[in-house]
Amino acid sequence: MTVIDRAKLKSALAEEQRRFAAVRPRSKALSERAKASLFQGVPMNWMVRWAGAFPLFVDRGAGARFWDVDGHEYVDFCLGDTGSMTGHAPEGSIEAIVERLKHGTTFMLPTEDAIWVGEELQRRFGLRFWQFALTATDANRFSIRLARQITGRKKILVHNWCYHGTVDETFVTLQNGRVGPRPGNMGPPVDPAITTKVVEINDLPALEAALAPGDVACVLIEPALTNIGIVLPDPGYHQAVREFTKRTGTLLIIDETHTICAGPGGYTRAHGLKPDMLTLGKTIASGVPGAVYGFTEEVAELIRRNTDLDTSDTGGIGGTLAGNALSLAGMRATMENVLTEDAFARMIACAERFEAGVAGVITETKLPWHVKRLGARVEYWFRAVPPRNGAEAAAALDVELEQYLHLAALNRGILMTPFHNMALMSPQATPEDVDRHTDAFHDSVAALIG
Repeated sequence: MTVIDRAKLKSALAEEQRRFAAVRPRSKALSERAKASLFQGVPMNWMVRWAGAFPLFVDRGAGARFWDVDGHEYVDFCLGDTGSMTGHAPEGSIEAIVERLKHGTTFMLPTEDAIWVGEELQRRFGLRFWQFALTATDANRFSIRLARQITGRKKILVHNWCYHGTVDETFVTLQNGRVGPRPGNMGPPVDPAITTKVVEINDLPALEAALAPGDVACVLIEPALTNIGIVLPDPGYHQAVREFTKRTGTLLIIDETHTICAGPGGYTRAHGLKPDMLTLGKTIASGVPGAVYGFTEEVAELIRRNTDLDTSDTGGIGGTLAGNALSLAGMRATMENVLTEDAFARMIACAERFEAGVAGVITETKLPWHVKRLGARVEYWFRAVPPRNGAEAAAALDVELEQYLHLAALNRGILMTPFHNMALMSPQATPEDVDRHTDAFHDSVAALIG
């Protein structure tokens, strides 16, 4: 079994850092200038975590590619961490979005596009009623509020190392078996143990025990973990989750924001799941801010019984820009023309090719690694067997090795999803794009073991 030479890794990382900085003078200059007005020189503080000594500044994007301000072209397998899964400026939605911009973007009144989108969401996911938000975070927050209101219960339950946006109740992990704030959780309003129960994905006895007291309003889960890396459910896991939640009167909310990569109806349709509520954000409007949350007829009736129309504007659900005309135009065009059945077939085929290419390199080099795929999303891990839960996934992280592989890819014109060894396919990705990564991955790994 091959072992990574850490001395070679340190030397190779330093060389990739040198190469990165040497050919990007414009990005470096803009980064220095930005420090005078932007905190840490970036519009969002997590952007400082990119692998280079400074972030790339982007000039433009089209399809599966983008160009930085120094003129370098990149194959984009990050795609805005799913926000641009449609590809950049996709032809199928740009015309509708631009046309909507010409005729007004927000009115606090519905447009016909809203009806089309609601009907299409019914068809794709099977839930009866739909509402709109600007972000997946809002969609999750609103769904949690509704679940608490109609069940009369205060607690929620999530998977360990989950990610559901910036929802306070979900920035939580298990620490030596106890619930506590996720590392880095800034200014939590309360101890999350007050609001949230946490179990590992695939731990059915723990889930059953956590739901048994009948004090959990909703289980909010991704059907497969993605933000700590791809961790797939065991066979039968979701059937048991549905059984436990029904038995205890607990609502089941499926967050498809990342797992939409499984197909046009997400993991829910691909695997026949039956949630009470479903949330989805990021990519649904081709990069225009927009999100949705849906619920069954039964949940809709409970909402009607337990809410007051006269105070609906101050109930903590919604927002002035939620359901705006621009977002809805983007959603309609995206589902009608971009994220189609045919597009997903191409995306998944590219992901299968990516998976096979990485697996071939791992086999050739005899590294104790493996690669895992979820629809159009692929990730390789620095461990011999797939993790079964969030704790195992977190323990497999190797920051120095990840930084090197990301930076080596970037220097060869390939952008991977940051903080993961993950690639996402857009409808415009080609087999040649995938093979370009396979070659770069092979060379980068070989430099550490030769």
